[in-house]
Amino acid sequence: MEVRECINFLLGASQNVVFKYFAKQLSDYGLTPSQYGVLNCLWQYGDLSPSKIREILSLEASSVSGILDRMQKSGLVDRHIDENNRRIIIVTPTEKSMEVKDDVEAVVREMNQKFLEPFSDEERIILRKALTTIIDNE
Repeated sequence: MEVRECINFLLGASQNVVFKYFAKQLSDYGLTPSQYGVLNCLWQYGDLSPSKIREILSLEASSVSGILDRMQKSGLVDRHIDENNRRIIIVTPTEKSMEVKDDVEAVVREMNQKFLEPFSDEERIILRKALTTIIDNE
């Protein structure tokens, strides 16, 4: 099989291109793409448990834990014990992360525009649906 016909190659190579670009753009804000994913969850849904973040982002628990550790050290999130259930940790965005929200979301919009520009509106819908189908069929 030709390597460019292998779905793993195509997804991995395209993800690398987008990831490198996104990482460079986010570096101005002291963020990584993974940290953006966490912040996006918090900005969209409010305070969440690490397990809910893991579920939304389709990540391993150990990955989320490491990301949250680094984010807490850099002042982007706080973690505290849930008042209603002391076994649950709650993650909240800090003022520092809220201050960059609009700028970071502008970076995401620009990135989406850059990489989706070659596609028609119909092709964009098909691409998103195809990628979502792969994610949901895990």
